[in-house]
Amino acid sequence: MKKKNKIRILSVLLPAVLLAGCGAENTEEKAQTETKSGETSAALQEEEALSFTGVDIEGNQVSSDIFSESKITMVNVWATYCNPCLSEMPGLGELAEAYEEGEFRVVGIISDVMEDADQETIEAAKDLIVQTEAGYTHLLLNESVYRALLTEVSVVPTTFFIDENGVVVDTVLGALEKSAWEEKINALLEKR
Repeated sequence: MKKKNKIRILSVLLPAVLLAGCGAENTEEKAQTETKSGETSAALQEEEALSFTGVDIEGNQVSSDIFSESKITMVNVWATYCNPCLSEMPGLGELAEAYEEGEFRVVGIISDVMEDADQETIEAAKDLIVQTEAGYTHLLLNESVYRALLTEVSVVPTTFFIDENGVVVDTVLGALEKSAWEEKINALLEKR
């Protein structure tokens, strides 16, 4: 199967799968957290570093090398149709600015906007990023990003915490308030 056909299939199937998972915003007690010591999918339990190449919403090339730039990278998988995703993004934008460079960073993955999407779709996603003041890097979906991070994602938002070696150290399903994210980030940074 040609690469373009695979990407087109992903663009049809992934939003349908993720649409079923977008639900009400979780409270701190309701958010489902999965760590390496807890139960996670086999793919996330592996101690292998993630590897991908892609493009951010501005058209810049991005690779999994981005993880080596911070002790902890929060990768928030969101969708343009997901209200809980959009509701938590202002807080994520504030968190992205609150920590020192090299300590922590936030990266978004727009799960329903493909790398080869038309300009109107990309501009609509950019508008949402501006409206939510989520001024951090946002990746567009492609096969490489999908295979590295999204094969096990069944709900948006899903958030991965990835260490400087590119290894997933924690996963949260659902949205959280900024203060709950802050507690989680600080706890992960203390372990570094």
